[in-house]
Formats: sequence, C-alpha cells, structure tokens
Amino acid sequence: MNWRKYSVVPLFVLLAACSSSTQEGAIGVQRKQFLLLPTEQVNAMALQSYRGELSAAQKKGALNTDKANLERIRKIADRIIPQTAIFRPEAPSWAWEVNLETRNDLNAYCAPGGKIMFFTGIINNLKLTDDEIAAIMGHEIAHALREHGRERISQAYAQQAGMTLLAMVTNMDAKQAAVLQTVTHLGLTLPHGRGQESEADVIGLEILARAGYDPRASISLWQKMAAANKGAPPAFLSTHPSSNQRINELQTKMPTVMPLYEAAKRKPSPVKMIVPRT
Repeated sequence: MNWRKYSVVPLFVLLAACSSSTQEGAIGVQRKQFLLLPTEQVNAMALQSYRGELSAAQKKGALNTDKANLERIRKIADRIIPQTAIFRPEAPSWAWEVNLETRNDLNAYCAPGGKIMFFTGIINNLKLTDDEIAAIMGHEIAHALREHGRERISQAYAQQAGMTLLAMVTNMDAKQAAVLQTVTHLGLTLPHGRGQESEADVIGLEILARAGYDPRASISLWQKMAAANKGAPPAFLSTHPSSNQRINELQTKMPTVMPLYEAAKRKPSPVKMIVPRT
C-alpha cells in the first residue's frame, strides 16, 4: 500500500489550518487551533440559525418582551464589547446584536460574529446581578472571539474525512467503523470541547474585569449554577468542566485580573451605545 498518496494532502491541510484566532491578552491563552473552514462561511451559517431562532421566538410572542432586562443586558454589552479588542482588534466593529427570549432555560450564547442571545430563565431563576450577567456574557463572547464553533465544525469535517479514508484503505466493516467513531468521539471531541470551555472562562474573566465588572462574580455565578444543576453527568463524560473545576481555575486567575478590574474602577472608560436598540 502506498500511504504517501493518502497522507501528503491531509498533512498539508492540517499544517496550513493551525493558527490562533486571538491574541494572548494578560491571561495568556496561546493554544493553536485547527481552523479549516473560512470564517465568513461559518458566520453565514451561524447568522442563518440565529435569524431562525429570532423568527421562531417572535412568532411565539417571546422575543424581547421583558424590556427592563433587555435594556439591562444591552447596557452590559455596551461596556464589555470594547474590551474584546484586547484579543481581536477588529471585534468591536462586528455587527453585534443582543436579544432576549422568554424561555425558562438556564442558558445564553454568543453566535459567531457577535450575535448574543440570553434566555430569561437564567436571569430570573438564578437572580443574577449585573456582574454575574457580565460573567456569562464575557464567557459567551470569548467563544465567538476564539471561533470555537468554527473550530468544532473544522474538527468534525476532518474527523469525517479521516474516518472515510481509514475505512477505504483498511476495508473496515460498518460495525468496526461505528466502534471507532465512538472511541474517536470520546478520545478527541470531548477533551477539545472541555478545553474550549476553559478558554472561554478565562478570556471572559479578563474581558469583564477590563470592563469594570467584578471578576469574583464568576465564582458566585458557578456556585449558583452548581446548585441549579444537581445530578449533572460526570465531567469526564461532559463537554463542560464541572462547576468545582471551573471555580478552582477561575480562582487561580484572580491575581491576574483583579488589578485590571481595580484599574477600570479607578478610571472608567466612557460608555457608548454599541448594540442596536430595536
């Protein structure tokens, strides 16, 4: 078997696709990422999905009906977004949006390109302070800055291509291929997912501190999340680290980010309206 004809192009693609989507910041995130697909393609797919969710929520009368909390999270975003320039200089000029869906889920996200969605459940059920909302928002924005969605899609594409190639060259039957796919998922996909969550935690911590929000709120946030999510699956079989793991890591970063927070409180930056009000 001549393996060279199967391996040269994939290796070239792998090497070319390894880069970092962000600068290090004070927190020092340096991991190289596998980013195969173009940013524009991933952002377009994410925008289509985001628009679909907005439309569905609008039809149910569940979009942006809680005006007080909507304005609250948009004002927090106005303070946080300028700090994204530390990690990506162009990020403050993204077409940012912040919307609020009346839904009981304890969730929020920032889609690629800066499309933020909060659910009322996480604000109301956890009785979040502004600092805790900023901790969530910083974390979710960090996912977008690091292009974790693009990275996960790239990994999935490469994994599928690799599985197809391996099945071809080894004459693997369907049962063997299914077993290998499960092992690949547990051995590769989950650790990457947990690593991405940890990156978002620490990058988000720096963003909210620079915006003048107390980074210690990230600790109280995960304490609330731990209390609300009793009986969650073990961290080993989850893409998310456990709340205790997150709290421990966040505590180790406090000496780095507390001076940034204290500086921001001493000399607050003027706040401009960045997020469109619609």
